[in-house]
Amino acid sequence: MFLKIKKEIDNNLSAFIAQLNKKYSLSSISPILFEKIKDFSLREGKRIRPILFITGYKGYKDKTVSGLYQSALSIELLHNFMLVHDDIIDKSGTRRGKPSMHAMFDSYLKKSKQTKFNGSDLSIVVGDIIYALAIDAFLSINEDFQLKEKALHNFIKAAIFTGSGEFIELINGIKPLDKLKKSDIYKIYDYKTAFYTFSCPLSTGAILAGVKGKELDKINAYGRYLGRAFQIKDDILGIFGDKKKTGKSQTSDLQEAKKTLLIFYAYNKSSKKQQVKIKNLFLKKQINKTDLTLIQNLILQSKALDSAKKEIKGLIKQSQAILDTLSIKESYKKALTGYFLPLLTKK
Repeated sequence: MFLKIKKEIDNNLSAFIAQLNKKYSLSSISPILFEKIKDFSLREGKRIRPILFITGYKGYKDKTVSGLYQSALSIELLHNFMLVHDDIIDKSGTRRGKPSMHAMFDSYLKKSKQTKFNGSDLSIVVGDIIYALAIDAFLSINEDFQLKEKALHNFIKAAIFTGSGEFIELINGIKPLDKLKKSDIYKIYDYKTAFYTFSCPLSTGAILAGVKGKELDKINAYGRYLGRAFQIKDDILGIFGDKKKTGKSQTSDLQEAKKTLLIFYAYNKSSKKQQVKIKNLFLKKQINKTDLTLIQNLILQSKALDSAKKEIKGLIKQSQAILDTLSIKESYKKALTGYFLPLLTKK
């Protein structure tokens, strides 16, 4: 089911980008601007967020209104906007196997030796334009105005929460490991990942379908537990995953000094001597492969990896228990379980 939805989303995304010239004359304003937005937006991705948007709507409503799939693109474009800015903050040169937005502009600017700005400066502006395009896409759905307004507020909440999650993650980056609480980490997970990737897409689609009250609360809770599990799994892959499969370096999270649940467990389950090693690692300005091997060994020795995997299992159980109580169509329940359980449980 999700593969069929994804194909429809990809088709609508291509059509939406193609229409930008007709609607806003972007290539006339700046060919390089249009070219880079097109390049970045049409890169292959999982499209999890718009798929969940469609699931939230069609899972509760039999009739599909016009503009549904184009409206679902809003959450994908919001994601792209976040990625552009996130890559600047993380100083990441790649995204989805290709140069990040600011890296593309840095290459473009090499032709001029007298620029007083760089690729990051241009990318901040491009990210803002992509966010505006996300709002434009959202308004495409031909649905009841009041439902549309309520859903738009939910969508805007995702942008606010995700930005707030990014902010507190950066602030926590300067907090000493021995002062960090598990609740601090979950707060980041809930705002930066869970609501934006799972709860918001599902609940926004459901709001447009007329869902409200306790059912909406349960949808958000389901997304929260699923999002937490997803982020912990991503943290594990960030340290132990294969770069060819994950698309990012194993040292990137360490380089950014991200205080993940995996690191929290490793630190708190280690001896005083090992804790000093972890602290020193997080003070380093440049992380290398030797540092990666060290933290991998410390995580394994402290049984932190086992604790993180146990946490994932508990969160999956909680999310599935909520999913079972939802009034969403059975076929969509099965699709959600069939798609996410393998992602979270595979080694």
